[in-house]
Amino acid sequence: MTRHLAPALRLMLLLTLLLGVVYPVVLTGLCRWWFPWQANGSLLDRNGQVVGSTLIGQVFTRPEYFHGRPSSAGAGYDGSASGASNLGPTSAQLLEGEVEDGKVVFDGIRLRVLRYCLENGIGFASSQPLDRFRRGDGTLDAVKLIAAFRDPDAGVARRSRAGPRASQWHALIITPAQPLPADAVTGSGSGLDPDISPANARLQAPRVARARGVAVAQIERLIARYTQAPAFGLLGDARVNVLELNLALDRHAGPLAGQ
Repeated sequence: MTRHLAPALRLMLLLTLLLGVVYPVVLTGLCRWWFPWQANGSLLDRNGQVVGSTLIGQVFTRPEYFHGRPSSAGAGYDGSASGASNLGPTSAQLLEGEVEDGKVVFDGIRLRVLRYCLENGIGFASSQPLDRFRRGDGTLDAVKLIAAFRDPDAGVARRSRAGPRASQWHALIITPAQPLPADAVTGSGSGLDPDISPANARLQAPRVARARGVAVAQIERLIARYTQAPAFGLLGDARVNVLELNLALDRHAGPLAGQ
């Protein structure tokens, strides 16, 4: 037994040294030599200060910047909680959202559609007056909206329930005046996607231009400049890196006062 155990232990130690120490050190050294920017995290800086990576998205909420796609990774783009909602296309929670203890735990596609339209000045039709779902300060109450999406009787005058589809007359339904890009209202599998589609960026362009006091055409030229083609011309879709585009806005579309 000892005769067989000793060679096995030596082989294990040798492979551990080669694959666990030598290989990672050599590979890391070669990568930092050949691809130093990528190997160090693809970090971007502004005025000498690192502001993020091109590989991981981050939350932008101010109107003068482009906004990324929704994220289910922690509070949004949390690398330690990378993941998707794991909700299937027939899930009521994915479509309508979820509320627990009076708090929104998942906003749902319908609420995202409404917010995207309001945020970017896109017309939409609503099956009910949205004033029914406003707080005292005039802002929309997401909890009430999700309840209206999910509960046919929430916030509406009752009607006859005659017929198998009558409940649809009670639910709050938001219909955009134009199709929205899928990435505008759905998250990625990792929750860390740093890119949006060019179509998504173009729909946000009027809001960004208005907030910055510049022409929409100027913003659209920046979008075209920072649009990346599919890898090798065939892998994936055209995309725009949100952080790179927002940094370009400050350089070419005029940084705002106080930035």
